[in-house]
Amino acid sequence: MQPGFIHLHNHSEYSLLDGMLRITDGDGHASEFLKGLAAQKDNALAITDHGNMYGAMEFYFMAQSLGLKPIVGCECYITRGSRKDRDKNHGRRDNGHITVLARNEAGYRNLIKMVSASYLEGFYHDPRIDSELLARHAEGLVCLSGCLKSHIARACAENRLDDAAKIASEYNGILGKGNFYLELMDHGIPEETVAMAGLIELSKRTGIPLVATNDCHYQKKGDWEAHDAHICISTGSLMNDPDRMRMTTHELYYKSPEEMIKLFSHTP
Repeated sequence: MQPGFIHLHNHSEYSLLDGMLRITDGDGHASEFLKGLAAQKDNALAITDHGNMYGAMEFYFMAQSLGLKPIVGCECYITRGSRKDRDKNHGRRDNGHITVLARNEAGYRNLIKMVSASYLEGFYHDPRIDSELLARHAEGLVCLSGCLKSHIARACAENRLDDAAKIASEYNGILGKGNFYLELMDHGIPEETVAMAGLIELSKRTGIPLVATNDCHYQKKGDWEAHDAHICISTGSLMNDPDRMRMTTHELYYKSPEEMIKLFSHTP
């Protein structure tokens, strides 16, 4: 039996000019990516696009037609204050990330309401949710603490474990036992390695369980160059600009179960 691993943090083409995982082939048929996953027995996939659910229905019905279990989600932007605040002294960096997944139909409906409110009530640099909105729509949701841009991982990377524990305990209290996880990522980024050590320690301290993800933005490792071009289009930059935004890793691809299990063998 082959080892199993389900990717829970993935960006489709609906993470505009950032994600490159294709849902369709452009003609309304399932992409080769989805077909390949469906060919693997008992497989599932989550789509967690940045701040939106534009591809949720297309992904759900396409995956269902292939026998692939769809997990609908969103990588939400979350503020530590109120989503209605517009503090000019705080920029985009203050908006954290959190990975939100729908467990069932109630969770799907709550996720829709929460993402809609993030645009209608919380938009400031990004469409933002807050703790109050998360508490109101917590039923049926499972949350992972998020990538290096999350408030919890950032606090761990800066060795502020007490701050991280406070935030994690708050979310755990809102969502209830079994519905909140500390999210580990390893793309070979030094700051991420420090954060991971802190998250593992935080799990021991709080009892909140761990989950591993890979923040997948493209299908194959060699696709990083095309993804780099996407970033240039998104930021209005030239490829040869030495000061432009660029990813510091080429590891944001859809890794095999074997690769993921080996990568996190220290924390099985």
